[in-house]
Amino acid sequence: MAALFGRRVRLLREARGWTQEKLGEEVRVHSTRITQIERARGHRPTRELAQALDDALGADGWLVDLWEHLIKQAFPDWSQEYFDRAGRALEIRQYLAHAVPGLLQTEDYARALLRVWPSWTSEEQLAEQLMLRMGRQERLRKPDAPKLGIVLDEAVIRRPVGGPEVMRRQLARIRDAADDPRITMQVLCFDQGEHGAMGGSLTLLSLPGDEPLVAYTEGADYGQLVEDATDVARYQTTYDQLRALALPPSMSLDLIAQAMEDFSRGRVPPPPRIPRVAKEQLQQPSRRRLRGGSRRLPRCRPRP
Repeated sequence: MAALFGRRVRLLREARGWTQEKLGEEVRVHSTRITQIERARGHRPTRELAQALDDALGADGWLVDLWEHLIKQAFPDWSQEYFDRAGRALEIRQYLAHAVPGLLQTEDYARALLRVWPSWTSEEQLAEQLMLRMGRQERLRKPDAPKLGIVLDEAVIRRPVGGPEVMRRQLARIRDAADDPRITMQVLCFDQGEHGAMGGSLTLLSLPGDEPLVAYTEGADYGQLVEDATDVARYQTTYDQLRALALPPSMSLDLIAQAMEDFSRGRVPPPPRIPRVAKEQLQQPSRRRLRGGSRRLPRCRPRP
């Protein structure tokens, strides 16, 4: 569908005798953005850009209609409603069992994940999905960006998706994102054992106004939007328990830095060595004081 949208833009542009530079000037984007759209590469166009293209090329609403179909057909029904609500959420809380959340994925990491998905039978489909995924990240750069509370299973930071260098850059992206005060990043270590969200990933969406909190659970080939208040409360309890079990943000970032160092050397990170005292402290109800009177939790010790 993205390729069809791009072809229509190109045909309308050529019918007017315009270059890509001229069209870019008309809609106030760089000519390389027009090239991306026509070749179905890069981020998907926003609705505002689709409208601007439609107006500039005199498409009489045709490009906007095509853009609407592009969005609807890119996702199965069970995920489209989730994306619609996530796009309006004031706060997004997530536990991720297998992969970095889409809002924080690098393009190379996302491409590696999408490439192994059996539903995409052509490079064109893969490029379309990649464009849509990257496009959703635009919201994080807006003034009304949502707050993010992310809990990553340790497997997420240790599996070399795309290879060591792709994974190193992905972890750097996570580390840099955690500098944003709106984003909290934690890692749930392997040694915490079983927990209530082992079946897949879990998301809680806090929506504006009087809209109730909703939950979303997802596996490899399914997703379920949960609106029943009792079930949502149960998932909220599960998420709160996962946050309590996970490393604090500072220790989580140290663990991510260790994994980055290993990937920079071209090797898969081994399980971490968390100091015994730190483990005991994390398992206590109050996390204020360590044995011996220390007032701070120790960071994860670097491996020799």
